[in-house]
Amino acid sequence: MGLCFTKANNDGDSDHNVELAGGKVQLITTKDSWDEKLSEARRDGKIVVANFSATWCGPCRMIAPFYSELSEKYPSLIFLTIDVDELTEFSTSWDIKATPTFFFLKDGQQVDKLVGANKPELQKKITAVADSVPSSQNCQT
Repeated sequence: MGLCFTKANNDGDSDHNVELAGGKVQLITTKDSWDEKLSEARRDGKIVVANFSATWCGPCRMIAPFYSELSEKYPSLIFLTIDVDELTEFSTSWDIKATPTFFFLKDGQQVDKLVGANKPELQKKITAVADSVPSSQNCQT
């Protein structure tokens, strides 16, 4: 299982994080956008999958395309990516010690967590949370 330990520098390059988001993954760049997405999820009864990631982290870049594929496959979930270097203080508040770290949130509360770029485990956890969503919202294409 690949993971990177967080580092405390920010090279100031905001364009690099595009590679962390694709498909239906939404890149969170401010605390306000995080709050907005969580409110949207609560309102719509959706589960949020939050990926705390970093562009300098090899395992994060390796799992990003898979995470993006999952976002297309499970439209009933909201997929977010947070660059720990862009939102350092916010990431610290979630006690991120290694990247990638995935949180699964229902009504703003953590229901599960995965640390590391473990594709089979990520697939398993996403399938489990998607199966817990009422079937009227879980229409896979």
